Formats: sequence, C-alpha cells, structure tokens
Amino acid sequence: MQLLAGLVKTTLPNYLAGLPIPDSFGGWFRLGFTDWLSLIPPTAAVGGLVYVSYLAFCPEARPKPSTKVNRSIRMAEAKVVDMIDIEDIAEKAAFCRCWKSKNWPYCDGSHGAHNKECQDNLGPVVVSRKKN
Repeated sequence: MQLLAGLVKTTLPNYLAGLPIPDSFGGWFRLGFTDWLSLIPPTAAVGGLVYVSYLAFCPEARPKPSTKVNRSIRMAEAKVVDMIDIEDIAEKAAFCRCWKSKNWPYCDGSHGAHNKECQDNLGPVVVSRKKN
C-alpha cells in the first residue's frame, strides 16, 4: 500500500511537473522534438482512459458481434425455405441446422468443424419414416 501511496503522492506529481507544457498557445509551436516525444505517453494514457470510459458509459458505442447464422446460402432471398415431401425420403434423412453444409439442406457433417472451433454442440435434424 505504501508503494501505491508513494506513486500517487510523489512520483506521479513529479513526472507531471516535469512535462514541457507551455503557458501560452504560441508556446506549443516552440516545443522541440524531444519535448513532443515526452508528451506522447501521458497523451496516450489520457486518450485510453477517455476511450475506456466512453465504452463503459455508452453501451451503444460497443461493437456488436455478428448474430447472423446464415452467411453463405442463398443470400439474395429474404427467407430461405425448403419444402421436402416426406414421401421422397427413403428411410431417413439428416438436415443441416448449422448453415455450413455444402449440400444444403442436407447435412454433410460441416457442423463437426464448427463444434470444434466454437465449443458448440450443433448437429443435424434427422427425419425418418416408420416402416409399416
């Protein structure tokens, strides 16, 4: 705790007092190259603090992750709908639910790579016909 107190009471004020901040507007134009270099760290720290505060108090400013599931299948359509007659299915069929199948709407196992990458548990919908 004494280390933090010394930093706040002594080190930081001495550092800030040693910065080459001019007394007038025209003084900014008379600063040398090394003076400008010494102003970069505190300026970056203040800018970072302002940015983090902005993100904390303005949640609408945070970037939103993409929630889109379908990123490649028939994107020109407003809604992707497939009609499959149950009579056309031999015994059973596996239908894709991950939107990554190259054989849409049938599952081709693409969810396996997705599950490994995202720690997810997607799988197909399996439709089967009862035998009479």
